[in-house]
Amino acid sequence: MNSTPETKVKLLTIRQAAGVIDGLTEYRIRQLCRTGELPCLKAGKKYLINKQTLIGVISKMDRHDEGGE
Repeated sequence: MNSTPETKVKLLTIRQAAGVIDGLTEYRIRQLCRTGELPCLKAGKKYLINKQTLIGVISKMDRHDEGGE
């Protein structure tokens, strides 16, 4: 029997996602979800964002703004 530990995926609401990164507003998170720049799930009227995906997307944006890409 294979006993690999399960990895939990942390999904955040827009409000929670905005609280993860200083300077990022709920409005901006919602914009990123609507345009597809930030992959997310839609559950009814709520957007659910994977925490690791959020951090990855924002760090890529940050590197791009600094001329890294």
